[in-house]
Amino acid sequence: MLSKRVVPWIFIIVLIFLLPGQMPAQTEEEEGEDEEGAEAFVGTRPVLRAGTLGSDLHFDGNMNGPAWWAVTDSIADLITIEPEEGGVPAGRTVVKVLANRNEIVVGARCYDKDPRGIVSFSKARDTELDEEDHLVIVLDTFQDGRSGYVFAVNPSGARFDGLVIEQGEDVNSDWDTIWEAMTSQDDKGWSAEIRIPIKSLNFKKGLTEWGFNVQRRVQRLQETSRWSSPTRDQEIEQTSRAGLLTNLPNFDLGRGLSIRPAVSGRTRKPEPGAETDYEGDLSLDITQKLGPNLLSALTANTDFAETEVDVRQINLTRFPVYFPEKRTFFLEGADIFEFGLGLDEDNLQPFFSRRIGLLGSTEDDQTQIPINVGGKINGRLGNTNLGALVANTRKVEEFAVTEDSTIRVQSTTMGTVRIKQNVLEESSLGMLANFGDQQGRSASWTAGVDFTYRTSSFLNDKTFLVGVWGLLNNREDLEGDKSAYGLRIDYPNDLFDVNFTTLRIGEGFDPSLGFVPRKNVHIWDFTGDFKPRPGGAWIRQMVHEFSFRLYNNHSNSAWESYALLIRPLDWILESGDRFDAGIEWVGDRPPEEFEISDEVNVAPGSYEWQRYSLGVSSAQKRKISAEVRWETGNYYNGELNTLEATLALKPSSFLTLELSGERNTGKAKVLEDESEEFIEQDFTEELFGARLQLNFSANFQLSSLTQYDTQSRELGSNNKLRWTFHPLGDIFLVYNHNLIRRVGDNRWKFVSNELPVKIQYAWRF
Repeated sequence: MLSKRVVPWIFIIVLIFLLPGQMPAQTEEEEGEDEEGAEAFVGTRPVLRAGTLGSDLHFDGNMNGPAWWAVTDSIADLITIEPEEGGVPAGRTVVKVLANRNEIVVGARCYDKDPRGIVSFSKARDTELDEEDHLVIVLDTFQDGRSGYVFAVNPSGARFDGLVIEQGEDVNSDWDTIWEAMTSQDDKGWSAEIRIPIKSLNFKKGLTEWGFNVQRRVQRLQETSRWSSPTRDQEIEQTSRAGLLTNLPNFDLGRGLSIRPAVSGRTRKPEPGAETDYEGDLSLDITQKLGPNLLSALTANTDFAETEVDVRQINLTRFPVYFPEKRTFFLEGADIFEFGLGLDEDNLQPFFSRRIGLLGSTEDDQTQIPINVGGKINGRLGNTNLGALVANTRKVEEFAVTEDSTIRVQSTTMGTVRIKQNVLEESSLGMLANFGDQQGRSASWTAGVDFTYRTSSFLNDKTFLVGVWGLLNNREDLEGDKSAYGLRIDYPNDLFDVNFTTLRIGEGFDPSLGFVPRKNVHIWDFTGDFKPRPGGAWIRQMVHEFSFRLYNNHSNSAWESYALLIRPLDWILESGDRFDAGIEWVGDRPPEEFEISDEVNVAPGSYEWQRYSLGVSSAQKRKISAEVRWETGNYYNGELNTLEATLALKPSSFLTLELSGERNTGKAKVLEDESEEFIEQDFTEELFGARLQLNFSANFQLSSLTQYDTQSRELGSNNKLRWTFHPLGDIFLVYNHNLIRRVGDNRWKFVSNELPVKIQYAWRF
C-alpha cells in the first residue's frame, strides 16, 4: 500500500491533471508558425489526400467496400530502393487513407505475382519484421522533420510500433500505443487496414496536413520500395524527407483523458525453504492530454509484471553490461529525453531510466524497488520539445547489494527535465537536468546542454550531422572533475558511412540517473564504412569496414585501451545470405585485478593482442535459418575462442522456435598466491537460450524464454501468456522459475518461482 508521506505528493500531481483549461491554448500566431523541418522539402514532396471516414467502413483487412471505393486519391505505386534505386517494383502497392475527427485508417493493397512465396512467420505484437514481407507507415504529426511515429504490419497481422529517435536515424521499438491492424491474403497478394485512434497520438494543433511515408518489403526478392524520397541515402524514419498527407479534419480529442486500472495477483516462493507468498494489488495509470500536442501521465503503485526479462550476456570484460529499458511507463515519450548526438551505451547515457526503481551491484543482477507514484509530461509546444518525469520509490528495510552486505533503501524521489528547441531546418538546441538518487545519496544532480546540426540536403541529397554537448553532475561522494563534454561529426549514407566522435569524461562524473561504463577518460572514435554495390547476379552489397576507438587517460598523456578493427570482407548476397571476416588489434591497461571467469583473474598491467573473426548468416526468409560467428586469437595474457550460433525454426506463422548458444573457451596466466608465479589456467563460459513463440492469433500469444549461463550457473525460464481481448484491454499470465547448478555435484537447486496474473483495461474520455 502507499505510504502516508506520498499521499500529498500524489494530490499535487492529480491537481495538474485537473487544472481548469489544462494548458494555455495555442494562439493563432503559434498555429501559423513556420514549419521549419517541413520547409526543407517543400516543392518536391509527393501529396496524398485523405478521404472522409464514415460509418460504412467494414474493418476486416480486405480493403474493400463502399468506404474505399469512394476514395479518389491514392498512392498508385511505390519506387524501388532495393535491388535497384529508382526502379519499378515486381508488384504494385496501392495505398489510401481515410480520416475523421476520431481516427485515421490506412489501407494498402500489396499485389504479388507469386502469393505462395510471401514470407510471413510472425503474428506477435512488437515482432521485428525486417526479415519478412511487411508494410511500414510513418507519420510526422508535428511536421517538424525530426520526430514521428512508425507503424508496421506483415501479411499475418503481426504489428510493430515505435518512435522516431536520434533525429530520424533510428526507431525506439520498445514504445507501444493503442491501435489495430487487420490483414487478408488472396491469389493477388495481400492487403492491410491499419486503424489509429487520434487519442493514441500527439500532434500539433491546427495542422491539416502531416508528414507521411510508406515503405514495402518483399523478402523473397530482397526488394524494398518507398513512396517519398526513394533513395538509399535516406531512411524511412527521416521524416524531413516524408511526403504530405493532406485534407485532414479538425481532430477531436474529447477530454483527452485515459484511465487504466490494473488488478494483479501473484504467488511466489522467493527463496529455498521460504513460505509461499500470496498477494494482490491494484495499480493505476492515468494520462491526460494537455492540448493535442502535450501528454501528462500519472502512475500509482506501478506493476511491471508483464515486462520481459533481460536477455543474458556473457561478460568477460572489466566493464558493466548494458540492458535496455523495457518498462512501459518510462518508454512513453522516450524520444524527447534523448540527449547528445552519438551518446549511447558504449560511452555515456546522461539519463538512463533503469536507475529508477531498480538497484543492484551490477546491471544484470538488479532487484526491483517498488514505485509508489510517478508523473510525466511530454510533448511539444510550438517548436519546443518538452519532457519531465518524476518518480517516488518505496522504502525497503533491507536490500542485498552483494552476498556479504545489505543496505536500507529509503523512500526516494527522482526525476528529469528535458527541453529541446527546434532550430534551423532540421536542427535542435536543448538542455537536460536530472535530480535524485535511488540509494538516497544527497546533493545528486546532473545538468547539461546539447546542440545538433542536421541536414538531409548536404551535397544535394545526403545526410550530414554535427553535434556538441556538455554535462556537469554532483553527489556527496563524488570528487575531482565532475564534467563531461563531446563532439560528433556524422555522415551516414549508403556508399560512405563515416563518423568521428570525441568525448571527455571526468573522474568525478558518475550521474545517479545515468549510465557511464568508463570515467576519467578521453575517448577518440572513428568509423568508416565503404559500401559499394557492384551489381551482377549474386552480390547485393560489399561492406568494407574500418574503425578505431582509443581510450586515453583524462589528460591525454597515455592510452588506457584501444581497438582497431578492419573488416575487408562483408558481403550481402542477392539471396539475403551474408558472410564476413575481420581482424582486430586490441590493447588494455587495467589498473587493478578483475575477474573474467570463476577464479580466473587478470592482473594489472599492459596487454596488447590480436583477434580474428568469421561470420556466416543465412537469409531469415527461409523456414530454417541460422547464424554462426567464430572469433579466435589472444586475449590479455592468454587466448580466447568464442563460438556463437543461432538456429531459427519457423514452420508456420503459428510456431517460432529460436535456439542460441555461446561458448567461450580460453587460457589465462594467473598469479598463484603461494609461489607468486604465473600459471596457465583453462576456463570455459557458456550461455544457452531457447525462445518459443506460439501465435494462436494476432491478439493471443504464448511466449517462453529459457536461459542458462555458467557465470551465474542459473537456469531461468520466463513464460508469458498475453491475450488482448480488446484494443484497450489485456490479460497477462506469467510464470517465472529459477534453478541454480551447485558447485561440486552439479545438481540443480531451487532458487525461486513466481506466478503473476495481471488484468488491465483503459477507459478513454
